[in-house]
Amino acid sequence: MPLIEQSEYNSPSIIHRNRHISTIYAALIKKFEVPNYTREKQELNDGDFINIDYLINDPKKAVILCHGLEGDSRRTYNNSCAAYFQEKGFSVFAWNNRTCGGEMNRLPRLYHHGAVDDLDEVVQFVLKKGFEDIYLIGYSMGGVQLLNYLGWTKIDKRIKAAVSISVPTHIATSAEVLKQGFNRVYLKNFTIDIKKKLKYKAAQFPDFINRDQIDKITSFDEVDQYFTAPLHGFASKDDYYHRVSPEFSLKDITTPVLIINSLDDPFLGERCYPRTIAKDSAFVYLETPKYGGHCAFPLRDSMYSYAEKRAFEFFESFKANDTLNIGKLVG
Repeated sequence: MPLIEQSEYNSPSIIHRNRHISTIYAALIKKFEVPNYTREKQELNDGDFINIDYLINDPKKAVILCHGLEGDSRRTYNNSCAAYFQEKGFSVFAWNNRTCGGEMNRLPRLYHHGAVDDLDEVVQFVLKKGFEDIYLIGYSMGGVQLLNYLGWTKIDKRIKAAVSISVPTHIATSAEVLKQGFNRVYLKNFTIDIKKKLKYKAAQFPDFINRDQIDKITSFDEVDQYFTAPLHGFASKDDYYHRVSPEFSLKDITTPVLIINSLDDPFLGERCYPRTIAKDSAFVYLETPKYGGHCAFPLRDSMYSYAEKRAFEFFESFKANDTLNIGKLVG
């Protein structure tokens, strides 16, 4: 039932109907001031830590922001989203995965698409501050973590709804798409950043990480086969891709969540549009605008994006179990 057949998003110009222009504009050209966050280091049960940036507004309602691959709490999409929800009266919590946010973590472990234990630490951090209504927003990899969290974890009733934006629900096909055509530019940028971190980790833990193998990295295949999988307890790259792909956990979600994946997203493979699952689910909503690029969705005459405005609209529809408004979301 929650398959939204007709998205209301319209690209602001013909230029932005080019998937790469839209994506690159949002990632490199668009600028948005970093909120005046307080940063707190959250110690983890395994002896590591994550950094959580937050600003307190309303003491009862909060939104948690989950960043994408090789991102951090202060990426432009996070800054824009934080400002938008701050304007709407929310407190905002933007967390940094291990190795992200400007400070290297202590352990050999880095981060990955299935790191729901770290996301749960963030949720518990927010719950302990006494918030009554909590919402989650995830971008790209952060959207994967969010969906897996909802599907794998017993969810506190104070988590009301979530939105996952530009999310590769099937990791293997997304990894293949990034090897094609102009997409290789994005892949190269990712691998350059990841290799830097792996070299740092290899110096810290030479018994865990093969320094010579790092220079051979050309795609996610090598990253995930030789580093992500063994460092995080997966048998292989293929095992990792299968186990962390939300396609296989969506059926277990019982918290309302909206997935916004544009049909022109250069990062998404053909299996990243779970229409059948959405049709059969009472909780998983799927919206597939024709345009929008990856984590972009620019609007005419607005510094904000369609994605954050749509997220707010979705959250508002679930206030006090407002089933009338929920019905309006279904195409």
